[in-house]
Amino acid sequence: MKSETTYLEHIQKAISNIEKYLQGASYASFCKNDMMIDAVIRELEIIGEAANNLNEKFRRENPEVPWRKMISIRNILIHEYFGVNKKIIWDTCAKDIPKLKKQIAPFLE
Repeated sequence: MKSETTYLEHIQKAISNIEKYLQGASYASFCKNDMMIDAVIRELEIIGEAANNLNEKFRRENPEVPWRKMISIRNILIHEYFGVNKKIIWDTCAKDIPKLKKQIAPFLE
């Protein structure tokens, strides 16, 4: 069984990858780049899967982190792949990922 730290490291690595993939990209360039879209979606899936595998007690003890939202996004991406809205993906990466990065960091210090 993996530790909470391992799952948090997976989340941190996925965030880092998303930042790397989107560095210098605009929404327009993102929408035209299927490889970038696929890579970002994969990292969001990893974030959600890692959040889902964290101990429920740990998630309850740290309600300031949007665990349910991460898991929900993962489920949407996996189960409704063909209906994925690029704007929602972009906005999630632009607005939520920087916040999540700050929220996860203290657990890994």
